[in-house]
Amino acid sequence: MQTHPPATPIAIETVLAESDWLERRAAYRARIEAWTRPHRERASLQRKHPVYDFLFEYYSFRPRQLETWHPGVGVALSGAAAREYLALPGYREVPEGVAANPAWIKPSRRDGIRWTLALLKITAKRAPFFGCFGLHEWAMVYRSPEVRHSAWPLRFEANRLAEIVESQAIRCSHFDAFRFFTEAARPLNRLQPDRTSAPRLEQRGCLHANMDLYKWAFKLAPFTPSELIADTFELAWAVRETDMRASPYDLRALGFAPIAIETPEGRMEYERLQREFSEQGQPLRRRLIDAYERLWASIGPGEPGESAPERGGL
Repeated sequence: MQTHPPATPIAIETVLAESDWLERRAAYRARIEAWTRPHRERASLQRKHPVYDFLFEYYSFRPRQLETWHPGVGVALSGAAAREYLALPGYREVPEGVAANPAWIKPSRRDGIRWTLALLKITAKRAPFFGCFGLHEWAMVYRSPEVRHSAWPLRFEANRLAEIVESQAIRCSHFDAFRFFTEAARPLNRLQPDRTSAPRLEQRGCLHANMDLYKWAFKLAPFTPSELIADTFELAWAVRETDMRASPYDLRALGFAPIAIETPEGRMEYERLQREFSEQGQPLRRRLIDAYERLWASIGPGEPGESAPERGGL
């Protein structure tokens, strides 16, 4: 008869009564559906949205996943209803009920967790930069006959748009924005980020770095408390609106007044919002660091440190 080694014990710090966690789950679902329900309605009608679709299509977390509530590491769900979670990846029965099981994480993912934790710590400490003025979206259409949101008009004809780009310094530090620059725009960027440069260049004044807090939150599911995922998603939603308002697209028909970064007044408005997002992102980044450290303590030997290896994240 084949025997199996005993399962690694899970450290449980909090036990939630069934009525409590069911209430939290229902509240979370109602909050998230304010975002996911309109997206599903648009999708059923095959209506694209140039602002909000990004959050459901560019990011790999699907609406169904976003709507699923998780308590996070070290929390046991009690009561008969908790057995529903045994059908989800990453959960296990414990004496107190059902809990997320850190041992479910494959060893191959540990480098990714360590890399992301180090990146979050580095970014939290690095001074923010507020002088990019959202030119990345302009660089994505610069001197190109193709645009990403072709169903929506640009605010300027091609030559005038190119003049605006060429009259300002492009200082994009975020690779996942830079990689969508047109070939003509790439040499204009003072930085040339690649997939390995995030630990050197990522900074919390960047709109995309703050939007990506959502990515780093859901990448850790089901070990991230879902309320943290919702909070980072809410910030990403607001950042995305500003990102597209400052773009060269004319989205006034959708209710988005342009932030005219081609003017001094528009650049001041953009920087004001950029500073607000940087401030809002810091406590979320600290909560993410805590979530990653808690998970790391349950799966990884030693200290993760603050020096990110030269590779990508999770």
